Amino acid sequence: MEITDRKENPILNRVELSWTWRHVGNATPTRAQIIEAVAKIEPGATKDRIVVKSVSTRYGQPLTSGNAFVYDNREDLEKEPKYILERHSVSVEANAATADPSPEEDTPTADAAEEAEIAGGEE
Repeated sequence: MEITDRKENPILNRVELSWTWRHVGNATPTRAQIIEAVAKIEPGATKDRIVVKSVSTRYGQPLTSGNAFVYDNREDLEKEPKYILERHSVSVEANAATADPSPEEDTPTADAAEEAEIAGGEE
């Protein structure tokens, strides 16, 4: 990851980063990978105060660019639009689920199969 632009925004208590990431031979980086890279690059940043605002991958090229915001504190981060916060909470929960899957979630129950049959199932 390479930071192409860095702006400090004292009004919103955040640092706004524009970045590019060359990922030759790899898939487009996930939101979690981007957050981890920003946390390593930006001094004083923690993963819970980073928001990936936009990600854009060039068609046919292994080049992704985007914007990330690093907030000074959690209260300022809460001022982001609700859909952005939901997007990041889902990615955090998804990473936690893949890191530590519980055996209960892996086995379907009889009730789930019955509900699928009642709903019409797959045709």
